[in-house]
Amino acid sequence: MKKYLLGIDLGGTNLRLAVVTTEGQMIEEINVKTESDKGPEYVINQMIEHCREILRKWTIEAIGIGSPGPLDVEQGLILSPPNLPDWDQIPLASILEKALQRKVVLDNDANAAALAEATIGAGKGKESVFYMTVSTGIGGGFVFRKQLLQGAHFCAGEIGNLIVDRDGPPHHTLNIGALETLASGTVVKQQGIERLGITGHAGEVFAMAMNGDKDAKVIVDQMLASLAKGIANIVHTVDPHMIVLGGGVMQSKDYIMPLLLEKVNGYLYPQLRNKVQIECASLGTKAGVIGAALLTQQASIQ
Repeated sequence: MKKYLLGIDLGGTNLRLAVVTTEGQMIEEINVKTESDKGPEYVINQMIEHCREILRKWTIEAIGIGSPGPLDVEQGLILSPPNLPDWDQIPLASILEKALQRKVVLDNDANAAALAEATIGAGKGKESVFYMTVSTGIGGGFVFRKQLLQGAHFCAGEIGNLIVDRDGPPHHTLNIGALETLASGTVVKQQGIERLGITGHAGEVFAMAMNGDKDAKVIVDQMLASLAKGIANIVHTVDPHMIVLGGGVMQSKDYIMPLLLEKVNGYLYPQLRNKVQIECASLGTKAGVIGAALLTQQASIQ
């Protein structure tokens, strides 16, 4: 009897579950609203019910969860994610293991997406892939020979806190001048509200820049300069064969990518310019849930 993996992508807005083969092919997906405002107990109960529904139809070997951080990966704990109110010290892995009688693995959502993009997505076939998500925040994950590198304290890839401007803005949890405070979609949106009077999301700023608005172009140029510094620092640190860029900001990739590539090359050693492939993610919103399932097959590399 063929066995499958179950992936869970726990987000502040959406809760996704998917039955996935050991090769990463999605067989079935459930996508519902998280309803995080109802608290962790409600969400976990809904998660368990959806899992049981899947277990009645499929032979599931193990369950992987991709969750917003901060996490204690070793203990399977969700600590206190900003977009999951009241999720403080929640032992999600052990709760699900007890309820479902399956092995459960927990990791952050950026690592899950990194694993999927590196093994079956844009980075397929590359020996080393660094994945970056540029969205509300900025996160990352490094996959080498199909194995996710987690670090001695399970914090490898936490690039949002990478300092790119020592005179940058302060933040209540991040370093002054951290990458996330200068290059995330949140920053572009806030700048757009303050300087352009937009009422929606960061995509409006990119659209205005594309249509020639000078102030919008300045906002985008500043954001891309910071993002390029972050990417250059990653290249100089781990020298990956490919960097894959995902997240909501990449919906404006046609405008962003040529400008970003030029800026990145300006920060690299001459011998590295135009050598590292920088591509957009290919799995879209499915990367997190597929990667969560594939987490169950990972060896612990710290």
